[in-house]
Amino acid sequence: MSHDGVGLRAVTRSVAFLTAGVLAVPALAGCSEQDAAGKPAAGQDIASAKRDLVADGGTVHWAVDNVPETLNTFQADADAATSRVAGAVLPALYRLDANGRPQRNPDYLESAKVVEREPRQVVLYKLDQQAVWSDGREIGAADFTAQWRALSGKDTAYWTARNAGYDRIEKIERGANDLEVRVTFKKPYADWQSLFSPLYPKDVMGTPDAFNDSARRRLKVTAGPFAIDTVDRRSGDVTLKRNPRWWGRPAKLSELVLRAVPREKRAAALAAGRLDLAEIDAAEAHRITTAGREGKAAEGAPLAQGPGAALTPGRALRSWAIAHGSDEEAADEETTARRKRAKAALKYAGQQSSLRGFTVRKSLEPAFTQLALNGSEGPLADERVRRAVARALDRDELAKAVLEPLGLPAEPVGSHLALAGQRAYADNSGALGGQDTAEAQALLSDAGWVVGGPLKEEKKPKKAAGAEASGAAKGSKASKGSKDAKDAKDAKDSDDGDGSGDDGTYIVGGTDDKPADGESPTVLAPGKRDGASRAEKHLAQDGKQQLRPGGAPGAYAPRGTRAPGSAAAGPLAKNGKPLSLRFVLPSGPGSQSLRAVGDRIARMLDRVGIRTEISKVADDSYFKDHIASGQYDLALYSWPASAFPATDARPIYAKPVPAADGSLNVEQNFTRVGTDQVDQLFDQAVAELDADESRSLVRKADARIWAAAGSIPLYQRPQLTAARNGLANAGAFGFQTPFYEDMGFLKK
Repeated sequence: MSHDGVGLRAVTRSVAFLTAGVLAVPALAGCSEQDAAGKPAAGQDIASAKRDLVADGGTVHWAVDNVPETLNTFQADADAATSRVAGAVLPALYRLDANGRPQRNPDYLESAKVVEREPRQVVLYKLDQQAVWSDGREIGAADFTAQWRALSGKDTAYWTARNAGYDRIEKIERGANDLEVRVTFKKPYADWQSLFSPLYPKDVMGTPDAFNDSARRRLKVTAGPFAIDTVDRRSGDVTLKRNPRWWGRPAKLSELVLRAVPREKRAAALAAGRLDLAEIDAAEAHRITTAGREGKAAEGAPLAQGPGAALTPGRALRSWAIAHGSDEEAADEETTARRKRAKAALKYAGQQSSLRGFTVRKSLEPAFTQLALNGSEGPLADERVRRAVARALDRDELAKAVLEPLGLPAEPVGSHLALAGQRAYADNSGALGGQDTAEAQALLSDAGWVVGGPLKEEKKPKKAAGAEASGAAKGSKASKGSKDAKDAKDAKDSDDGDGSGDDGTYIVGGTDDKPADGESPTVLAPGKRDGASRAEKHLAQDGKQQLRPGGAPGAYAPRGTRAPGSAAAGPLAKNGKPLSLRFVLPSGPGSQSLRAVGDRIARMLDRVGIRTEISKVADDSYFKDHIASGQYDLALYSWPASAFPATDARPIYAKPVPAADGSLNVEQNFTRVGTDQVDQLFDQAVAELDADESRSLVRKADARIWAAAGSIPLYQRPQLTAARNGLANAGAFGFQTPFYEDMGFLKK
């Protein structure tokens, strides 16, 4: 997951959206607005050091998942590596601070403010007088104009991933001098600070050919503390060197190398000295921490600590085998096998010794994991059933299971649209309510799902696209077989992990597009299927679809309905069909913890009478064939948080509308739940130039999203980074945009 500040917007993000209907929402807007955001649940962990303590020179090798397919962050296949390169070599007018809030970047901007509101909004940018491109040309209005025209959406020859905000600009012109740029909007735009970060030179944005093709492989002109030296796809290295024309604080490092290393190979690469900085999973973090604790005492410890057996000399192994009745051939085989194990143990021990030179930096990613409920059809089309699912969840327990073993704060996320510390954050979960078994059962009863109802013979379900054969078969057997068969299946699923560590969650719209350590790539929603439109599209259309409203919070079953017990006495049924939901989870090796969370959720739902059929599907089909196409009832994945939720979150929660070809255009709203009211609140928020009022509208929208229960935020994702000892100003950045020029090794 990328943390490159405002640059994250270059690759689209989103969330999911719901309907509130007549549901009551707490009147939180306007009350204690300044206090509601709070502080980040965890601070950054980067071994901060003053610049005068950092040595000049040196090279840092920083792991990325892959060499970027494009260096243009505004293209659909831009990824985390693209954003990381852009953050080091291109202007960002605003960058995120440790609270996830945008701050003016003084290296490029002396000031930027709204100077006119009527009859049009006008923003005046005053650029730093030293700000120049690497070819010596001053950064100015021509670059702003070229980027606006490329991203406005008017010229379809540009293959852009998004145009949010740029489509609201009416004109761009030079101000009183070359250092001033006046941007006039045809519609008010509250998130104007999100624009022109990163800013590309007019050479890139000036023509469709340059935008579509030239900028994919190289950037001839840059303007950051670093410049691109080489992009070597064969070796997997992107080498950045100091920019000699950089006018800001000089970069401490001579070179910054972004090295493509798969996540499952990063521990070995760290030990081999090929990496100095790498995001890692919980298992690798534990291994590095253990190596550090062993210290010098471990050097004299038996080598049997690793995965191999005791290191007995080969001749002794052979003699032992013969003495115990094995013939010489069998003895030789046993000797060979034990030698291999001994060799593996030696290798492991050697790596452990090298890993003592690293420290695990820990924080929380600017992203949260959610349970998505597909409301397009089936039982979850009824808002009461979705709310029952939500009320059955113990979000505190789930957060603790993932974060406490890592020593991280285990607070459930209270907003769909921001994270603690960000200005738009407020805990609006009260609009839905906390865990309440009795309330969940009452909602199900009100929706007509009762215990012991007659069941009709079900036809064998078709195997869903992309599902593993074994997983589909197990799911079918669980729905038809005996309770013992289901219990056995549940027990097997529970062996996938303990719920701790990096959850292997999928980041939709984030920047990690390539699979790593079994995780799914970021998948851009395909064009107009009964799935999403391209995930890069941010402006949703107003639709006429009206979803069935639910009852008010606290609604119980009608008079005469049997009161629910403390736990469901058996499976629920309605119209001859059992209440069973298909829970889709990825099957990759990096998703054990995510599956463990899914297993906990399944047990929580079982307590209120909701049965789940867990289907484990291949990573490469998880989003394309299931989430984006709507082939699921329940699923777990993550959204990155945005500093500009009125713009970035709208397509995630926009109400799906019919497309011209008859399909459903869901944008990035993979739960397919939305309302006109929430759409209107987003529209009002993005056009409101009063920051406090805009924030209040965003919080109102979030409360209604909670009430509709289309997606349930669970916990903030852990961020674990291995950093070489002595490396300063680098590690687990949390919200904050990295200061690339300050990274370096401490003076000896």
